[in-house]
Amino acid sequence: MLFNSLEFLLSFPLVCLCYYVIPYRARYLFLLAFSYFFYMCWNPRYALLMLTSTAITFISGLLIESADKAEDEKERIRRKNMYVALSFISNLAILFFFKYFDFAAGTVVRVLSMAGIQAQLPAFDVVLPVGISFYTFQALSYTMDVYRKDIYAEHNFFKYALFVSFFPQLVAGPIERSKNLLIQINEKHKFDFERVRSGLLLMLYGYFQKVVLAEYLALVVDSVYNTYTERTGFQLLVATICFAFQIYCDFGSYSNIAVGSARIMGFRLMENFNTPYFAVSVSDFWRRWHISLSTWFRDYLYIPLGGNRKGKVRKWMNQMIVFLVSGLWHGASWHFVIWGGMNGAYQVIGEWMRPYKEKAVKMLKIDTAAPSHKLLKMLVTFGLVDISWVFFRASFRQGLSILKTIAGFREDYWFTWGNNLQAMGLTLATRNVLIVAFFILLAADVCKYRGMDMIEWVCRQGIWLRWLIYFSGFFGIIIFGVYGPRFDASQFIYFQF
Repeated sequence: MLFNSLEFLLSFPLVCLCYYVIPYRARYLFLLAFSYFFYMCWNPRYALLMLTSTAITFISGLLIESADKAEDEKERIRRKNMYVALSFISNLAILFFFKYFDFAAGTVVRVLSMAGIQAQLPAFDVVLPVGISFYTFQALSYTMDVYRKDIYAEHNFFKYALFVSFFPQLVAGPIERSKNLLIQINEKHKFDFERVRSGLLLMLYGYFQKVVLAEYLALVVDSVYNTYTERTGFQLLVATICFAFQIYCDFGSYSNIAVGSARIMGFRLMENFNTPYFAVSVSDFWRRWHISLSTWFRDYLYIPLGGNRKGKVRKWMNQMIVFLVSGLWHGASWHFVIWGGMNGAYQVIGEWMRPYKEKAVKMLKIDTAAPSHKLLKMLVTFGLVDISWVFFRASFRQGLSILKTIAGFREDYWFTWGNNLQAMGLTLATRNVLIVAFFILLAADVCKYRGMDMIEWVCRQGIWLRWLIYFSGFFGIIIFGVYGPRFDASQFIYFQF
């Protein structure tokens, strides 16, 4: 069931109504039932995978808690480490089989063929379960939190199952922590008009990002990238910039709808995006982009590897490992690994060059506090990130060809007057809608960057202005989105991860 489908738009109000009507003690069971129904709308059989992961991590939490009661310290540590290892190995084995087995087998076959050895490994034609990477990481974080004694083990299986399967953030995040979401399941959420209105406005903005902006940007990206060998450098440059905003709006929209829908029911989910394209460095970008995943890798991989506690070289190695794994998390393909490696290399090189940059700033007497200097850093950061997005969207060979064309290395033209709207998948009308929508996105991000809460601002306005904004947003999405040139309730990009 997609957030931008008619089925969800009709069922969600009924879910909220039932949630507030039924007794407190039964609410978590109702949400658990609907969460599994929500997930089973894609493929009922894969709900068994989620249930298996839930059962493994639930039992591991109880076992880790019981191991803490052992009198002998060595035995306590041994048993706890064993239970954590079993939890991680079993869950990652499931993830590996469904997401990475064919990729790994194909890689082994290619490596052996390069060595002159012909081999044929079995391949399994399985459909990747929706959101398996998200709920697996969320369940594993619970195991680690219990192991570290950040929380007590949950003894109610159904409440824990709801934590893993909570439908607003189930298939594309944010990846919640047990210290936040699991505790809220025991809270009594009363109906609050202001909170509900705030959640609805956030959902409305999320639908605007997806149905209008992301889909209109996809017109350009798909049209140009699908025929990249026939395109000019200018067209590919425009499409590459458009993709940066397409994936931001697509993924950001899901997070906003998830946070908004959870807020309506009284749950507080973590912020997943914080104006990432206003970042002044690549490391700053990753503190603003997909925050739930970035912090997950920081807490459960980077820090256990040693973090920055063992010298610069070890720190840089840890950063590269984290970003290579992050790339592989996104997809079973080498171009995702290259994308992750590029973002890791950006940060390692940036930190290595920091002393030289500081010397250059002093020598040239550059005012680092000047708005122009900050703007330049934002543009450079966006450029670096956008180059890496090419390999996120295209294969390695395609990405190299696209970048070569953009750089002007191809022998034919870079720009001609043939770069009209129709050539890039747009009409005059869709271009105008896209421009207006983009400036709304830019204005919202500028306000957020400056610390202004747009939803709170809207809620403070007079009744006539509030309802004008409500109706404009709602009917704008209906007219330009649902009845636009591309609407087909397409899935969110991050569903494939």
